[in-house]
Amino acid sequence: MTEQAATPAESAPEPVSGPVATSAATDAPAPAAEATAAPAASVPPLPDRPPVPPAAGLSWPEPGALPDGPPRPPGPPRRVLRAVARWTAAVLVCGGLGTGVAFSITGMERTDVPGLATRSDGRWDYPRLTLPALPAGSPRPFNEANTAEIHHADLRDLLLPAPAGATADKKLTGGWVSTEQYLSEYAPEKRADLGTGLRDYAVRHIAARGWTMPDGTSSRVYLLRFDSVAFAEGFKDRQVLAGLVAGVPLAAAPTTELDEEWSDTAGAVEDTTSYVYAEPKPYGDTQVRQAYVLAGDTLALVVQERKGGAAGVPFHQTLILQNQLLG
Repeated sequence: MTEQAATPAESAPEPVSGPVATSAATDAPAPAAEATAAPAASVPPLPDRPPVPPAAGLSWPEPGALPDGPPRPPGPPRRVLRAVARWTAAVLVCGGLGTGVAFSITGMERTDVPGLATRSDGRWDYPRLTLPALPAGSPRPFNEANTAEIHHADLRDLLLPAPAGATADKKLTGGWVSTEQYLSEYAPEKRADLGTGLRDYAVRHIAARGWTMPDGTSSRVYLLRFDSVAFAEGFKDRQVLAGLVAGVPLAAAPTTELDEEWSDTAGAVEDTTSYVYAEPKPYGDTQVRQAYVLAGDTLALVVQERKGGAAGVPFHQTLILQNQLLG
């Protein structure tokens, strides 16, 4: 403060208004006229005001201290605040990058993530399978209303399609084939008897599809439809199968035995029966795997052949899928 500030001693007493008042400077009674205006009430005098400290004693509190309390704790240095701000920004940036990486990984296929790619087990990439449409009012072969177990769908539509990457066989395109084409799969000395059996058991149609995979595996699938379940079973039992061996040998596989890698529980399809065989070692330039599937009035022959050995996984996969189409 400057010398211009007034002190309590130099200032005049402040008047107090009211019906009856007592001066702050003296204890003199109020005028008589005013006293007679309210003779019945006795008003106590107002208390004296506390003295105002000299202006020179007023001052602002020191920085970091409260005016009427304990001193405020010192704040962190500015360099600490700047370091904290930098670390906070770094954490936010890293968190954003981590979130982006997490979203990118979860959106990728397992085979696209380095270190997480699943090694192929040899299965082929077949297209999604759908059962063919049936003529109006015709049941599926193993429906309760179809006691004869007849396939009413077009036999060609029941053939398994070729997997991705396959080269189609120009002779076996998925259409009808002759009995001679089917018989060409068997040893030459057995074809005449098999031809007689096809006539005796009244085979109606034969459809076939073949393809070759990039690794050299050749696949051929034949579907034979007979007049009834009895005829299909008769041809299977008396012509092509003989228990532990495949019966009539194929041209490319003079000897066969039961495929021990095949599991009936894993590949079983209700109401169908599979007979699975493999050419044992030592085999020639190629190994042959073959199987028959009996499904109602239809008998299927599935053959796979590959130089150096036919893999079991794609063969079993092919057999199961064809089995499902027939069942």
